[in-house]
Amino acid sequence: MTQATGSASTTRRTVGVIAAMLATTTLLGGCGPKTEPASAPQSSPSASPTADPKQALLDAVPDGAEGTFRFSGRDASSTISGRVDPEAKGVELNTTIPAGADGISVKMSVLIIAEEAWMKMKLTGQAGLPKFPDKWMKLDRTKLADSETIPAYDGVDQGNAGPLIQAATSVQEKSPGQYAGLIDVSTGNAAEVLEEGEAAALGEAGKTVPFTAVVGADKRLSSLTLKIPAAGKTKAYDYVVNYADYGTAPKISVPTGAAATIAPKMAYEILNG
Repeated sequence: MTQATGSASTTRRTVGVIAAMLATTTLLGGCGPKTEPASAPQSSPSASPTADPKQALLDAVPDGAEGTFRFSGRDASSTISGRVDPEAKGVELNTTIPAGADGISVKMSVLIIAEEAWMKMKLTGQAGLPKFPDKWMKLDRTKLADSETIPAYDGVDQGNAGPLIQAATSVQEKSPGQYAGLIDVSTGNAAEVLEEGEAAALGEAGKTVPFTAVVGADKRLSSLTLKIPAAGKTKAYDYVVNYADYGTAPKISVPTGAAATIAPKMAYEILNG
């Protein structure tokens, strides 16, 4: 197929790549309850197991009192990294979609501050792909066909650790700060964390998904890993959430000057594809 600059075929394939990425990324923002866990205490882990290990894990989930921090994670279809700044109601999300059968790869960043949103995007792997400035492109939400394409700030727990831990049916503290147990991802908010239809495909296996978690010396969650079994056409994979640099990660601010520009028409064509 001819790959002339601006050809409809190239644009359609590009739209498909971006749309698929946005539709399947479950790590972009919390989908669980909007109530946050209580602020975590600042003492060190005790030498003996916690009386209520599940509650200790829930208390360790970020709640907004930690200051700016970094996060990363992955699921069946995406890998995400970024920062969260509760004071600014800001989150920066970064992801790279490797080249598929059509050879197109996508590097994308989204910056959200309350209701405002900016985006960076780089497409490679084919001739004639749209090229965007290496700047934060300010998005006008009224030009998005679906307002949910780029979410507004919806909380600090970007990896959905809270609703997953809440669905735990057994939790043990194996050693100070080291937890393990089982999570029921078959229903409720935990099921919504997974990709659409995945919870149903897991069937009974979704009721006993093994997990491990680590809580640091500051009593804040460092990592959560679920061993999701194979289901249908989806292979077994690890759902991973990592939180780090509590209170020390760089703060998030509105891009200005040479760092920012207005999103061009092509950006909306891709996002609305």
